[in-house]
Amino acid sequence: MRLASFIVALCTSGACACTIPVFRFALDRWEADKFHLVLPQAAAGTPEIQDLLRPLRANGKANLDIATSTDAAQKETVLRYSRESEKQVWSGKLDAATLGAVLDSPARKKLVQQLLAGDSVIWVIADSGSPVDVLEAERLEKRLKFLEQVASLPIQDPNDPDSQLGPGPPLRLKFSTLRLRRDDPAEQLLLRMLVGPQGTFDPATTSFAGAVFGRGRVLGAWPLDILDDASLEDACMFLVGRCGCRLKNESPGWDILLNIDWEKALPAAALSETKPEATAPLPAPLPELREMIPPTALPEVMNIIPEPEPTPHLNRRSLIMGLAVGLVLLFLIPRWLRK
Repeated sequence: MRLASFIVALCTSGACACTIPVFRFALDRWEADKFHLVLPQAAAGTPEIQDLLRPLRANGKANLDIATSTDAAQKETVLRYSRESEKQVWSGKLDAATLGAVLDSPARKKLVQQLLAGDSVIWVIADSGSPVDVLEAERLEKRLKFLEQVASLPIQDPNDPDSQLGPGPPLRLKFSTLRLRRDDPAEQLLLRMLVGPQGTFDPATTSFAGAVFGRGRVLGAWPLDILDDASLEDACMFLVGRCGCRLKNESPGWDILLNIDWEKALPAAALSETKPEATAPLPAPLPELREMIPPTALPEVMNIIPEPEPTPHLNRRSLIMGLAVGLVLLFLIPRWLRK
């Protein structure tokens, strides 16, 4: 059986499945598991630590709970995968700088951005930068581009009440990658979280790729030298297929620590997608031609009243001839009438 085939067999064995793909069902409905930050007794009650942790305790966004150790011998603050787990992700002195590194990192910000954009899965590739690793990373990226072209999402049933999408980005099929260097000091916690509580290899010495989806859920992490094309396809096709795992604890994987309030971020992502694009302002009306010409260039306007045309005068000769014709007619017309 191929590397990821057991995932498909496990999570598609249900008699029925909604039409929502796995990655989107996880984004909509699977709350991120909380990491467990345990403080030493000597530090927990100090004003500095209390002030530092007060925002997290009051209304913290990260999937993190905080407790004080019952072991009086504990000297350092410890971050564990969960309250039930003894596996440590980090330990050290807690201050503003270390707390910031525990809660967030540049790569985790990028992961959140891509998840809120609707990416189906982000393959985080951690390598050494060697020529061999570069070739392996390029092989994965090339294969993911091909899978993105040939894969398809389940046809959504708008009449199925169990298949209604929650608020968030538009449903889309997108296989993306995020490249990291294994020796990046800002991402050491993320690399350990990607390998997971049951990790079988050391992220400091092994180049690997991990598949992140949902609200920061890791489907699995595999060394590059065993992550072949068929295994990559199995994992991707599972995540874009119908969700048969209604309960989160029935699905394989583990979560990473992200400093985000998903219940607020997802509706905000939906609003940002539906917000109309800003239109360019209308241009100002053009000034009238007269306003564009300097005043010195305008001729002075004079009001000239035209004189009326002279009335033609009748001359004396024309008047005499007209009277003569009238007298002749006056004399002749009565004679014609008597005849």
